[in-house]
Amino acid sequence: MVAPAIRVAPNAAKRATSLLSAIQFGHPPTCPCHSNPSYHDARQPGQMANALRRHMSTPMDLSLQKEYAFEMSASSIRFGLGVTKEVGMDLSNMKARRVCIVTDPNVEKLDAMNHVRENLAREGIEYTVYNQVRTEPKDSSVKDAIAFAKNYEPDAFVALGGGSVMDTAKLMNLYTVYRDADFLDFVNSPVGKGLPVAQKLLPLIAIPTTAGTGSETSGTAIFDLVSKRAKTGVAHRNLKPTLGICDPLNTRTMPSAVHAASGLDVLCHSLESWTAIPYDQRMPRPQNPINRPAYQGANPISDIFSLHSLRSTVKYLTRAVKDPEDFEAQQQMLLASTLAGIGFGNAGVHLCHGMSYPISGQNPGYQHAGYNVDSPIIPHGVSVAVTAPSVFRFTAASNPERHLIAAEAFGVDIANVKKESAGEVLGEAIRKFLLELGDQPKGLKDLGFKHSDIDNLVEGTIPQKRVLMLAPQLDRELEGEKAQLAKIFEDSM
Repeated sequence: MVAPAIRVAPNAAKRATSLLSAIQFGHPPTCPCHSNPSYHDARQPGQMANALRRHMSTPMDLSLQKEYAFEMSASSIRFGLGVTKEVGMDLSNMKARRVCIVTDPNVEKLDAMNHVRENLAREGIEYTVYNQVRTEPKDSSVKDAIAFAKNYEPDAFVALGGGSVMDTAKLMNLYTVYRDADFLDFVNSPVGKGLPVAQKLLPLIAIPTTAGTGSETSGTAIFDLVSKRAKTGVAHRNLKPTLGICDPLNTRTMPSAVHAASGLDVLCHSLESWTAIPYDQRMPRPQNPINRPAYQGANPISDIFSLHSLRSTVKYLTRAVKDPEDFEAQQQMLLASTLAGIGFGNAGVHLCHGMSYPISGQNPGYQHAGYNVDSPIIPHGVSVAVTAPSVFRFTAASNPERHLIAAEAFGVDIANVKKESAGEVLGEAIRKFLLELGDQPKGLKDLGFKHSDIDNLVEGTIPQKRVLMLAPQLDRELEGEKAQLAKIFEDSM
């Protein structure tokens, strides 16, 4: 018979030693000379663990600190049939007395514009109209709009139109408040200085007439920087509209081609924000919360909006495009656009958008049917969707489960799909969806690009740091990144 083990109570010295060990390894002191050198980030492999681990008095490399928090921000949103008629009362409630209405030549002719004018007049509010917004704005057209606003000195703005109008109005608002700022001060780094928008801007009410950009919800404004042959912009929470008025009556006048291109933007907003790197994997962690970017990476709240929007877009976009009388589909696409705006406005987008900017900016002369403009144009939604099948084949290895959930939203039975097939399955689902939508370019060749253009497209993508930092699987070494981007462009031909 084995004698039972006898437990011997530790003496005082033993208890003290055990306590010190527990403190050292469980809660290391902040003093770099006395902390446990194997504690900090010990679970991280390779060079990053070495870079992050503090050795004796060596200071921490702050550029390699990962984010630990996310922050949600969106405009107030009002959604409903006929809510445009409330804009005058809203401005009156805001104590606005001198308003700049921002629109484009086409939208100015619509009933929505008449409703806005009538409601401002009914409230006795003085206003002027800037109607020269360019579709897919360039830095020159934005500067012209800013000069107009500075000269008028409004105390509030109303943006009536699509994403180009709303983005232009945001920049008019920004540089009216920051009257003496250089144009590149707030433009995203590395193209501009990327300064934070610290001051409170003037009230801005955004009224979308398209169902695509979600710009009524977010603090992002995009334009073409002609000298760089690429798109860039300004992104900060304080740039977001005060109120977004989403009236489904205002989207009934969209031509079919605009419905399609706008809806493809919603599709990619949803897919990219759903598959962006998790917020707690983004680097660097801001040392001041004012510098926390609007695009933070996927997070539990943005996920809800992004996935719901993706499912709605797959369900309703083709209906909205093919049947001008399908008002339910049109209304649901406006809602999907707004929900996607909240999702990507906080999680961010990645490769489809990053690569779309040089595609639009380096347009070899393509003119998309159904757009009433004077110059060649690749609509934004078209430029983001054309690379989507290749992009998600590339990113799938980062998180096969999420990519399969996205494929399921397209109606794919994923029950027996292996994880390593996630990218191929989702890429094929997107390709089929684009074919069913109809009248869309099948690749970059249909837009007029050649294989010899790939190097320039890659060079135009590299400066899009704001979105590329959220791209899964993308190499952090420049040459590796260029090779990966070139392969995706090649596969998108």
